[in-house]
Amino acid sequence: MKNPQVTAFFDEPTNTVSYVVADPKAKACVIIDSVLGYDAASGRTNTVFADKIIAFVRESAFTVNLILETHVHADHLSAAPYLQEQIGGKTAIGNHIDTIQDVFGKIFNEDSAFQRDGSQFDVLLKDKDSFQIGAVSGYAVYTPGHTPACMTYVIGDAVFVGDTLFMPDYGTARTDFPGGDARQLYRSVKKILSLPQESRLFMCHDYKAPGRNTYQWETTIMEEKANNIHVHDGISEDEFVAMREARDSQLDMPKLILPSVQINMRAGQMPPPADNGLSYIKIPINAL
Repeated sequence: MKNPQVTAFFDEPTNTVSYVVADPKAKACVIIDSVLGYDAASGRTNTVFADKIIAFVRESAFTVNLILETHVHADHLSAAPYLQEQIGGKTAIGNHIDTIQDVFGKIFNEDSAFQRDGSQFDVLLKDKDSFQIGAVSGYAVYTPGHTPACMTYVIGDAVFVGDTLFMPDYGTARTDFPGGDARQLYRSVKKILSLPQESRLFMCHDYKAPGRNTYQWETTIMEEKANNIHVHDGISEDEFVAMREARDSQLDMPKLILPSVQINMRAGQMPPPADNGLSYIKIPINAL
C-alpha cells in the first residue's frame, strides 16, 4: 500500500488543522477541511489562511483532485469555493449531508430555494466509497456521532478523523449538536480504532490539553487505544455515554456556529444575496 505525503496547516484563530494529502510523484493531491477567515464583529471574510494552502499547492505543482470536508463544521467557515476557483478540484462530503441540511434548514427557516439533497457539493461519498490520489488509494468511512453526517477518510496509512477524535490527552468530540449521539460516537470511534494499529491519525482540531504547551494533531491508533482519556481500551459504551452526555451539558456553543453552519451546509457558499446585493447570516433566537 502506497502511503501519502501529509502537509498540515494550522489556523490558530479557529484551532483548525487543514491538510494537503498528496502523491508527490504523481503530482496529485486532495485538500481536507479548509478554513476561510471570518471576523464575527465586522462580518468580513479573508483568505489569508487559504492562500497559504494555495501557494503550497502551486509551488508543488500539484493537481487537486478533491476538496474534502469531514463534516459540516460548526467552528469555522469552509474555504472550498475559493480554493476551487483558484486551484480546481471537486468539492466532496459524506452523503448524509442531506440530514444536516434538513435539520438546519428548519432551524434557519430556509425557503424551498435551499436544496436539501447535497447538490451544492460536486461529490457525495457513501461509506466505503473509494478515490485515488495518483497511486495512493483512499476511501470514506461513515463515522456519525459528533454530527449525523461525519466521515473519516482513510488514505494509505493516514486517517483523517475530523472532529470524532482529538489527541489522546484531549479526548473525543461533543455530541450535543442537533442530530449528535454519544452512543453512535462511541461505535464510530471503535470502528476507527479497529484499523491497522500503526495507522497515522490526523485531527481536525487541537486546543492544547492541560499541561501541554504546544499544539499537536498527529498520533496513532495504538496511542489512542492506550491513552485516550475518554475512550481508551477498557471504557465501556455505557461509561462513555454517561461521561460524554454529562460533559456536553456543561459546554457552551462554538462562537462561530451560526455563520459556520449556514455557510458550510451550502458547501462554503454564502447565502443568496438580498435585493441590495449583500448576503446575510440569520441569528435565530433561543434555537440552539
